[in-house]
Amino acid sequence: MTRRIIPIIPADRAVAHNQQLQHRRLAFQMGFFILFALAPVFDLFRYDLKAGHAWLLTFEWHLGLDPFLAGQASAGEAAVNVLSRLFLPIFAGAAAFIWVAWKWGRLYCGWLCPHFSVVETINRLMIRATGKHSLWDKKPISPWQADGTPRPRGAIWWLAVVPLAVAFAFVWAVVFLTYLLPPMEVYANLFGGQLTRNQFIFIAAATTVISAEFLFARHLFCRYACAVGLFQSLAWVSNKDAMVVGFSRERTAECADCLPDKQSACDAVCPMRLKPRTLKRMMFACTQCGQCLEACSQSQSANPQGPLLQWVEAEAARQNEAGFSAVERK
Repeated sequence: MTRRIIPIIPADRAVAHNQQLQHRRLAFQMGFFILFALAPVFDLFRYDLKAGHAWLLTFEWHLGLDPFLAGQASAGEAAVNVLSRLFLPIFAGAAAFIWVAWKWGRLYCGWLCPHFSVVETINRLMIRATGKHSLWDKKPISPWQADGTPRPRGAIWWLAVVPLAVAFAFVWAVVFLTYLLPPMEVYANLFGGQLTRNQFIFIAAATTVISAEFLFARHLFCRYACAVGLFQSLAWVSNKDAMVVGFSRERTAECADCLPDKQSACDAVCPMRLKPRTLKRMMFACTQCGQCLEACSQSQSANPQGPLLQWVEAEAARQNEAGFSAVERK
């Protein structure tokens, strides 16, 4: 007898739950983006090239090398200072970060990362302009949304895609500069039209490069170039009990009429262009955003058995992977 991996949840409750989850995720993304932009302003975290030291939670952060350079401390004392003030905090933070990823996956990417929030925003507009998540996609996604309504499309949306990508890139360039130079100086020079030559070159070059990345390579960066995402994914796939999107394979036939054009709602909404109903290793770049779960619950809103996708972990996650592996071996 096959044990059920996905418990039956009433369709209406599943839709409401997943919509609330997406609203909560959006709030986290917006809050973290604001923190990302304002952290240097309030000296929460930045490195000041002019002062030659970092700021952390409004306090100056030194490595404790000044006494050694002044001949007032030994090399051993300097080494202890560097170890305790630099390497130990980095290792402790990295260990906590990797542990979260090992247990729950790329939560940082899907729920906090300011780059991924931009990726999703541009995706939504790109889909309206081209019908695709990316210019490099071979074919458009379904013209139907998960709730069965037509997906708005039109070339006029290019008038929003390009300016918004450039605007986000400009904001990122300015914010990056405030992590390296006194923020008030940068903003005063910017709003006063008196940027120094180096400041202007940095902002112009960074805006150009980041604009190109946002328009043409944002998915490629997240999947292949982001070290933060890569290490989270490696930790996640190494844990067989980690939280993962589970699929009721015994109900696969119910996916056949998911959308009016017979395509899958979950595949269409994934911002990383993954297929949620597959092996975990094929979902290596999954950001745990949960949009596939929301799409499934909407498309199955009239199904008394509820959605076919749901987050699972521990034994249910092992069963889910074992089921896919058995199918793959056949």
